[in-house]
Amino acid sequence: MNDLVANIQEALFTSHSSELSIFVGIILLSYLLEDLAIVTAASLSAQEMVTPMIGLLAAFIGIASGDLGLYFLGRLSTRFRLLRYKTLTNTHLRYLRKKLQSNPMLNLFIIRFIPGLRTLGFTLSGVFHIRVLTFLTAVMSATAVWTALVFPSVYFLGSSSWIKASEHQWLLIPIMTLVLFATNRIAKKKISKELT
Repeated sequence: MNDLVANIQEALFTSHSSELSIFVGIILLSYLLEDLAIVTAASLSAQEMVTPMIGLLAAFIGIASGDLGLYFLGRLSTRFRLLRYKTLTNTHLRYLRKKLQSNPMLNLFIIRFIPGLRTLGFTLSGVFHIRVLTFLTAVMSATAVWTALVFPSVYFLGSSSWIKASEHQWLLIPIMTLVLFATNRIAKKKISKELT
């Protein structure tokens, strides 16, 4: 019996199954908090628990698939007559539709970098029937830029000798997540002031 348990533990915790678990975990985490998923992926890569390529790919796939999920949620919502009526008659939504449809590539790219607009903007893209290919191109290119900015910053910080030597290396994840959260809040307030 002990041999059976030991064999199961060995199979579960080999580097390949562990890396696959981390890969799936990062994707699932990105559905909750994108920035936390990128920081976690970079930090785990710096701790050599997963390769940087696997961590970066997991964060990218999670974020892009989550955005695509919001798009299709918006598309699905147009099947409800009351919602469809509201989107056609509401003056604010008509203005947003005109903005999104006038230059979808640029607007969707910009939305990725404005905190608080991602969920609404990507869902409304589905509601307003922005072409899927246009949506995917804009979102994937913006996601690539975003992950290319955040991931290496956290990875190189986590790979530095003074952090690797610390027994509190795990603190990098909450600290960097708070830094990104604070940066997003400041950017959101600044953009809100400029728009009003």
